[in-house]
Amino acid sequence: MTQPTTENSHRFHIPVLGTGYTVDTPLKVAKYGISSVMSIVDDKMIEEVRRYHCLKSGIKYVPIPEGEEDHRARRITAYLDLLDMLVKKQVEEIRKMPFGEKNDLALCFEMLPDCPLRAEYLHMLATPAGAVRNDLEASLRNRVEAGSLDVNIMTKLDRQSWIGGKQVDAWYSDATAALRGYAKSTVESSIVFSAGMNPRLFASMSDYPDFFADETGRLKKKIILKVSDYRSAFIQGTLLAKKGLWTSEYRIESGLNCGGHAFASKGMLLGPILDEFLVKRSELFDKLHASYIEGTREAGRNPGQVDIRITVQGGVGTSAESSFLQTYYNVGRVGWGTPFLLVPEAVNLDADHMRRLCEAGPGEVFLSEASPLGIPFWNLRTSDSELARERRVREGRPGFPCKKKFLAFNTEFSEEPICTASRTYQKLKIDELAAAILPENTKTRLKEGLLAKVCLCMDLAATVTKGIGVDPKGTTAITAGPNIVNFSKIVSLSDMVSHIYGRINLITAKSKPHVFLRELEIYIDYVRKEMQDEILEVARKGEKYFGEVRRNLLSGIDYYRELSEKFVRKERDDFLAGLESLKNDLLALMPDRAL
Repeated sequence: MTQPTTENSHRFHIPVLGTGYTVDTPLKVAKYGISSVMSIVDDKMIEEVRRYHCLKSGIKYVPIPEGEEDHRARRITAYLDLLDMLVKKQVEEIRKMPFGEKNDLALCFEMLPDCPLRAEYLHMLATPAGAVRNDLEASLRNRVEAGSLDVNIMTKLDRQSWIGGKQVDAWYSDATAALRGYAKSTVESSIVFSAGMNPRLFASMSDYPDFFADETGRLKKKIILKVSDYRSAFIQGTLLAKKGLWTSEYRIESGLNCGGHAFASKGMLLGPILDEFLVKRSELFDKLHASYIEGTREAGRNPGQVDIRITVQGGVGTSAESSFLQTYYNVGRVGWGTPFLLVPEAVNLDADHMRRLCEAGPGEVFLSEASPLGIPFWNLRTSDSELARERRVREGRPGFPCKKKFLAFNTEFSEEPICTASRTYQKLKIDELAAAILPENTKTRLKEGLLAKVCLCMDLAATVTKGIGVDPKGTTAITAGPNIVNFSKIVSLSDMVSHIYGRINLITAKSKPHVFLRELEIYIDYVRKEMQDEILEVARKGEKYFGEVRRNLLSGIDYYRELSEKFVRKERDDFLAGLESLKNDLLALMPDRAL
């Protein structure tokens, strides 16, 4: 089967970046046909942003107070409806603009990749005034379309609220309510499920008709699964298909070479993962489609006109890398996230933090233990969030007041879950460690990991709440991935898009490793730290785990050696030299012996 593409659309998307960075990115970029993803985990922040944009747009703001019936879902629905209305209004205004001027109408076509629609636009500009040009202009105006207003739910963030010491019904759990908020909105877009499978959440999708095909076979709301490998895609896709729900896109993300939370995958590298999807794509479609047909029959629904799109994201920094992924692996789109943190027109981030990102060296962007979820988190040492955390530790008052509780999952010390970044948990855990009978170096390492936690609920939201005056003293957390060190200039949206399509080059680093090599390097560093923790008995993964990681990494290296034959000579020589060096590093760390 062939990869479904739209030749006249953009070949990239902007992935979700924390909670605040891209919460209103569609208002900034969708009018140009650029798709982006918003997090809908933080309904408190979303309500604040809705109020801001209502007032800014002259629209009456009707608050949805916390405590009202189903307030979380209703807040999300109201916000998405607002964005949907405003973006549609933007597109209508753009269609009325004159051609031949430097305006948003021109940008809609000039930012496109080389494609028939862009060529038609350039042809129109070269056509003299008259009936022919008028017809060309009318045709182009009608083809101005908005990018998709997609949303993201981390499936594991499905906390059940507690009120008065009692757990609230699961129908109101965070992920379930967020899904309901999206499902009831007017937007026609996609929902991205990340961080694995949540059967209860997936089952609840059957309650909403927009996820099923209408009488014409059209899906108003589509499903995207962010996956780490083929097996995960097949398992999750099958679970949904049996319910009559079709997964329109599988979004493959590098396990570690990404921004925000990083999900290590036992040394499975991006290239071999993409290759398996390339080889088995038709098989995946055929098997899932059979389950889907049966599932729609049992659900009493009509099957839709469906296909499968494969996309990829994580660490891509050059047009050449993006083009190779799309052509060789038949990938529909490539996600560009971290570089957009230097584009004020696209994301919410203050100028001071953009400057710090421009100045950041490799050691200042690091894989931290900042997340209360216990998942590795890319962090910036000079961010306000990290500096505030260090100050609290120095002053002997670690931990944060837990105001939002979206990451409150720990039940070590109480029946009602608390957050591991909270003051309450940190004090209790520090006291427990002090009394524990453990080697001092093990205690030190455990305490280090404990004190690394930050309040991501507040600090990821601060990227937008500070800017709209809601939380002026907020301490912003930075989710940039390691790819940020290749960029050191704040740029316009148009320039970043031109970089993506190879019309200009924004890379400022003297030497940028290939995206595949950089991921391998990160994995080796990550495994080195894991092995150190194993020695300290901080973690107990065992010889079997490390043996599997070693085999996967060496297998990936062999795969890349063969793949390099597809590269041009100069690129191949540099790639092979870097690959051999990293293989030597891996063998020095994990020699050929029982692990």
